[in-house]
Amino acid sequence: MNNFKVLMNGIIKENPTFVLLLGMCPTLGTTSSAINGMSMGLATMFVLILSNLVISLIKNLIPDMVRIPSFIVVIASFVTLLQMLMQAYLPDIYATLGLFIPLIVVNCIILGRAEAFAAKNGPVASIFDGIGMGLGFTIALTLLGAVREILGTGKLFGFTLMPEEYGMLVFVLAPGAFIALGYLIAIVNKLRSN
Repeated sequence: MNNFKVLMNGIIKENPTFVLLLGMCPTLGTTSSAINGMSMGLATMFVLILSNLVISLIKNLIPDMVRIPSFIVVIASFVTLLQMLMQAYLPDIYATLGLFIPLIVVNCIILGRAEAFAAKNGPVASIFDGIGMGLGFTIALTLLGAVREILGTGKLFGFTLMPEEYGMLVFVLAPGAFIALGYLIAIVNKLRSN
């Protein structure tokens, strides 16, 4: 299988957020700003790449009866490692993302890719799949966070683009996440249909 095709699959054709509509909890919960969306996407990508690699390496050693629990243990191990690294080196981002970091363990994107791809392919292809899906998720979360941050506060990555009084508070709140995501999904679907 062509590794470039596998990589691009997660970014465009099977984007976890805009096409497959997976991982909506962190998508809607952490994207109040572009930096939060990008941070959550990169954290998920870290776990996705490493868990795909390990699962592709041990897939023949795991009996079918305990396949899913084994995948969850592998994923949970990398989430725990990520959590400790973020607490040590990125405490501000860790404090902002809070509960959503441990919830990466049950993110259906990661378990779905473990089951659908890593358990059936080799390590190199699984790494590229993790990178592609992770990049697609990161791009989607960063874009959604950027739209919400610009419309809600008039800023982007903390830099002022327009006076804050022109911002619409609804976009920083939960309803704004649904509104912005709906419009972005519509735009992506329109672009994909052309």
